[in-house]
Amino acid sequence: MILLTLFCASCKKEHKTSISFYYWKQNFQLSKGQTDILTETNSKKLYIRFFDIKWNTKAQKPYPEAIINFRQQSPSLDIIPVVFITNQTFEKLDQQGVDSLAIKCNELLKNLSVRQKINCKTIQIDCDWTVGTKDKYFNFLHSLRALSKKTLEVTIRLHQVKYQFKTGIPPVDRGVLMFYNIGKLSADLKEPNSIYNTQTAEKYVGSLNNYLLPLDIALPVFSWALQIRANKVIQVYGKIGRTELSNAQNFSPTAQKDIYRAVRNFFTGGIYIKTGDLFKLEEIDKALLKQAAVQLAAHLKKNEKRTIIYYELGNLNLSAFKAKDFEEISTYF
Repeated sequence: MILLTLFCASCKKEHKTSISFYYWKQNFQLSKGQTDILTETNSKKLYIRFFDIKWNTKAQKPYPEAIINFRQQSPSLDIIPVVFITNQTFEKLDQQGVDSLAIKCNELLKNLSVRQKINCKTIQIDCDWTVGTKDKYFNFLHSLRALSKKTLEVTIRLHQVKYQFKTGIPPVDRGVLMFYNIGKLSADLKEPNSIYNTQTAEKYVGSLNNYLLPLDIALPVFSWALQIRANKVIQVYGKIGRTELSNAQNFSPTAQKDIYRAVRNFFTGGIYIKTGDLFKLEEIDKALLKQAAVQLAAHLKKNEKRTIIYYELGNLNLSAFKAKDFEEISTYF
């Protein structure tokens, strides 16, 4: 009986999930609260966005943008550099350009890591590839993996899971399922939360158990507001939340939940807001995050060791989410 108990305990330990975070801001500087979250959740890894690669229309070639600026030494954790690449980049590049991109991407990653004395073992690439770009994107991944000689991960969207035999399986070691931004940004006030809603997610989660790559999970802990004018979404703002929209001098709540109307013309944080503009608040709170975790966990392969990565630490509302919340959510996996 004792041996059986010990055996079962070791099984649980082996498959226990670990907690981690993305850090997506260009200037890397952790506050005390952010550092405390990493410590209290016993995070061993931190996924830091190092730079973006976007297609420069004028120069007709890809360029790195928003390169990370370390304002402090990176923490003594396992740092995983993340590179975001637009799908347009692969639409525009020929095969020679793809090979060149892999070389330059690897060199920039190496230089940034050496400068910060980061000895990374893993690289993550974030790209929403399509059927039309999969060959070039997969060739890029193959080249980068060979050049870097590191473990390679990529982000995976739900549509790439459901249609895996059409969009292809990336030639990498692991995938990270992005369980957010699953709906469409819409001026239709009746459209559900585009960050996460159960109805849209349910159309895709049934395919997860058959996905051919091992998956870690990325969950949202962010909110934003859609600015709507003349029945069109004109901008999305991460820094306008419930506190700002509850200011009666500037906004008035409408009869619809989480929809606010501007009551005057004004500027806030460099943003021009016009009388009559509608703001549609899309939030992720603890209850919705739990709902997402429960829905997702029911469709994942069992007994797999996973990292649960929360997006993202740089703009995390520390009054809304505590270490115990991340620990509780992660237990569902």
